[in-house]
Amino acid sequence: MSIAPSPTLIRARAGIFGIFGINGFLLAMWVVHIPSIEHRVGISHSTLGSLLLLLAVGAIAGMQLSGPLADRYGSRRMVILAGTGLSAAVLGPGFATNAWQLGAALVAFGFANGALDVSMNSQAVEAEQLYRRPIMSAFHGMFSVGGVVGSVIGAGTLALGLAPSVTLTAASLVGFGAVTICSRPLLPRALHHADATATEQPHGHFSAKVLALGALAFVLMLAEGVANDWSALQVKEDLGVSNAVAALSFGAFSAMMTVGRFTADRISAALGPVAVVRYGAMIASVGMLTVVLSGLLPLTLFGWALFGAGLSGCIPQIFTTAGNLGSGSAGTNMSRVVGLGYIGFLAGPATIGWATQIVPLTTAMLIPLLCVLVAALSAGVVRRDSSTTHRDHS
Repeated sequence: MSIAPSPTLIRARAGIFGIFGINGFLLAMWVVHIPSIEHRVGISHSTLGSLLLLLAVGAIAGMQLSGPLADRYGSRRMVILAGTGLSAAVLGPGFATNAWQLGAALVAFGFANGALDVSMNSQAVEAEQLYRRPIMSAFHGMFSVGGVVGSVIGAGTLALGLAPSVTLTAASLVGFGAVTICSRPLLPRALHHADATATEQPHGHFSAKVLALGALAFVLMLAEGVANDWSALQVKEDLGVSNAVAALSFGAFSAMMTVGRFTADRISAALGPVAVVRYGAMIASVGMLTVVLSGLLPLTLFGWALFGAGLSGCIPQIFTTAGNLGSGSAGTNMSRVVGLGYIGFLAGPATIGWATQIVPLTTAMLIPLLCVLVAALSAGVVRRDSSTTHRDHS
């Protein structure tokens, strides 16, 4: 029997939506300014690539530190600290004048972003436990919406000729304001722990389960990373179209990822998380197979859209399962799973780059195809214990 959520819980959910949205917005504001910042600092593509690795190192460090701290002090406090830190850190790249300054700025930005990633997902898991029905995917959908808004605004300010320092300062102020407003209704640690004692499982099998969830996140986020960095290039190389037309592939992928995230919760409520991952990964595999075999632009774009739709609901199911392994270590479990997934997200584009030294780019797309097939076969990993599941069909 469904119980209507309290006004306090509804406000908390709205606050979490806002935090996910501002995270996507701030990240996108950095991404759209990468070319102009690279030019102003006066560094080469190879140097930029090395500096982006520093951002990744900072992100992984932030993830691993924030998880245990969220367990100890509550995810709300960590969301406030990390969100405030990210709002400040987005200023750094805009004011960097040399490679050293940019590198330090990216470490700080990555650290804050990684910490916010884990803490806001931990807060989302806590809200979902209290709602007693799937709501996680919609939070990730809001992250995508924030990213789209940030990309559009960033592109507009670039078209107006505004300096990155000006735009990122404005973005920072928006971030500070949003974190201040959205963090007020977030769930306090005491409220969550008082209501979620059913998830307390002080057993010793978590490490194996966390590793399995992390491995599943790794292969799925590897596939997502490939789509982010290589979809447009795949279409351009395989079909010989212009850059503008090729960019439609990433647009199709991103649009269906966003739509899918806002619909996956209902599917999970009806069929269970295992079905979302299993059938979602199977849909993604059909999409990628279409990309590999197609020689027509409409069919290739359809394949990338299908790939995004299939992947859209998978990662939220993994994060929810990780957060429900035990209330006393939810943040730590989350940090490990998110960290392994993020490594996969970084490894995917690099793996494709190496593979293209041997085979054509479209043939290299068999790698993400293999990843989603492995995910479909491993979907049972997200099955939850009866005491922590809303509904868990296989």
